Amino acid sequence: MITTRITELLGVQYPILQGGMAWIADGKLAAAVSNGGGVGIISAMNADVDYVREQIAICRSLTDKPFGVNVMLMSPFAAEVAEVLAEEQVPIITTGAGSPNAYIPRWLEAGSIVIPVIASVAMAKKVARAGASAIIAEGGEAGGHIGEISTMALVPQVCDAVDIPVIAAGGIADGRQAAAAFLLGAEGLQLGTRFLVATECDIHQTYKDKVLKAKDIDTITTGKRLGHPVRALKSPFSRRLFQLEYDSTVTNEELEELGSGSLRRAAVDGDEQEGAFMAGQVAGMITKEQSAAEIIQEMFAEMETCLRGATKCLR
Repeated sequence: MITTRITELLGVQYPILQGGMAWIADGKLAAAVSNGGGVGIISAMNADVDYVREQIAICRSLTDKPFGVNVMLMSPFAAEVAEVLAEEQVPIITTGAGSPNAYIPRWLEAGSIVIPVIASVAMAKKVARAGASAIIAEGGEAGGHIGEISTMALVPQVCDAVDIPVIAAGGIADGRQAAAAFLLGAEGLQLGTRFLVATECDIHQTYKDKVLKAKDIDTITTGKRLGHPVRALKSPFSRRLFQLEYDSTVTNEELEELGSGSLRRAAVDGDEQEGAFMAGQVAGMITKEQSAAEIIQEMFAEMETCLRGATKCLR
């Protein structure tokens, strides 16, 4: 049994969160992860408040366990969604793509636990000062929108910089990587890519098949020219976008327009030509579909075995 400040803070069996992946992390998947002993997260993405309320209701109809909602702070509906989460008294709120400091006091007042996703020590310190309950330190190995620093380098520096619990994210798919994250100082994990193939995840089967067939070198990062890198599986769309970033005749606005809707085309439509199949570098390690509960149980069983054997090389 793994007990950390995260399990105590969140009131869960396992210190693991499912990433708030747009067009993927809905109320059904969140409930499955929460019922499996972790924390399921609903993605508010760019959706309006009606969608967010609907997914919260779905999640609550399927579980009585703690769950959360991820707020994408660049969304045009971010302020409205932030207020809805306070009104709904969502137990756990994670955030990404910006600073949540303007909303943290309201969420804390409503009784929510606030856990921002950060990609640098400076941002970790900033949200900790603002009252964050914990921090998700996400390395550049992750899928979707990413920072520049690897998980191995980022997590220990964030742990040294703040007193609140740190959750490691990016490049974690099995118990060996989970054990490494804990040895770096993390007290919890966030997984995205592995939950893509959970049986309760309703993305298009083409998306799941691409993850299951991926090799170690099958991801690519686009968007660096635009200042917001995104990691996805190599595909006709991602390769074309990567090449266009080096074409000076293509404007930034045109690149942004090309990317618009590409994740939905992958997750909902399974469009192999025009979809962005976002996934982390660990996609090559994922070879089977499992329930969310099986994923969690397998990971922590492997992790405990690794941690117990960590001293075998000592003399």
